[in-house]
Amino acid sequence: MNHQVVQRHGSDHSIHDPRFVDPLPTWLFDADALAAEGLVAGTSAGRSSAWFFTWAGEPLVLRHYWRGGIVARFSRDVYVWTGRERTRAFREYRLLARLRTLGLPVPAPVAARAQRRGPVYRADLVTAAIPESEPLDDRLRSGTVATEAWQRVGIAIRQCHEAGACHADLNVRNILLDSRDTPWIIDWDQGRLRRPDPRWQQENLDRLRRSLAKDPALDAAADNGWEELLAGYRGE
Repeated sequence: MNHQVVQRHGSDHSIHDPRFVDPLPTWLFDADALAAEGLVAGTSAGRSSAWFFTWAGEPLVLRHYWRGGIVARFSRDVYVWTGRERTRAFREYRLLARLRTLGLPVPAPVAARAQRRGPVYRADLVTAAIPESEPLDDRLRSGTVATEAWQRVGIAIRQCHEAGACHADLNVRNILLDSRDTPWIIDWDQGRLRRPDPRWQQENLDRLRRSLAKDPALDAAADNGWEELLAGYRGE
């Protein structure tokens, strides 16, 4: 059975998994429409703003693609069109689908859309929510990250690296822990599959450690947990 249905309506291109939603309603990508229907259960702030909602009994997350850095001053959410399959939304959707088949701890892709307007486009992605989960930094601030949880995070990162899954922005906000302390790695925008290599794998780990060091409270917590994470990563 085909679990990736691609459609085109005018200049709008979409892909969705019919096991979650079929047919695909266009308002599924509209945060204002979801809010108007009373479907939004919560939001997450930051550059990767997200809206949490339930549709057809499935807890889902909607994320709009926003630019960061200096470019965002001139174009907050517009990207140059170079083909449907090269859009941020389609690339992340297909990457997540592939990572799921590899058994990696990532959210299931539900739907993605790219709205082309001449030479540019805007994009959105809907994924399955991870129930009863919160970002690693929130858990650290509450002081509820056990030694075993740190080790499990290291194991999850190792599994991704062994499969060649390179996260473009591995940081403390992109790792979730659920109620069983099972880690999940989210936000795979611009991630890719590549040949496993200690150099980029170490760069991933260094990026995560720097994200912890930016906050003194998180840095202090990492002093106790980072070695446990590395032990899990190394299989010790």
